[in-house]
Amino acid sequence: MRIGHGFDVHAFGPGEFITLGGVRIPYQQGLIAHSDGDALLHALCDALLGAAGLGDIGQHFPDSSAEFTNIDSRILLRRVVALLREQRLMVGNVDATIIAQTPKMAPHIAAMREIIAADLNVLSARVNVKATTTERLGYIGRGEGIAVHTVALLVSLPDLNLPTRYPGPCA
Repeated sequence: MRIGHGFDVHAFGPGEFITLGGVRIPYQQGLIAHSDGDALLHALCDALLGAAGLGDIGQHFPDSSAEFTNIDSRILLRRVVALLREQRLMVGNVDATIIAQTPKMAPHIAAMREIIAADLNVLSARVNVKATTTERLGYIGRGEGIAVHTVALLVSLPDLNLPTRYPGPCA
């Protein structure tokens, strides 16, 4: 088993919605970012890449590249999952905490879990998303942006070429 942690933050800016966990949430502002600003999926990508020992999201999808301008972060997440498969790793479970004073996240969490589970190719029971505020403290409490922490557990895929019974003194 391998564990990774991810963190991302984006400031609010002009816009009429934000995207978190692949869900478009109506809001009086947007999130400032090179891509779609989905801090949840960005933090998740970092947690998965970290657990696999594959660096971070900036190494794989640099914001200096025009290829990733306004890209849907679900595409990035699916690319990370493909990298995990190449390493013979799969998701055991993920847990995410959205830190936001506004907007309210509760109405959107079930949809986020379903979308993330689909992109990770796991059951939604292996994906947990929760939200909290900072009780109006700090930049998040002042409504300047949103942050997300994630953790991910990866497990190795079995090598199907190995014998099911190993020869040796206990065989």
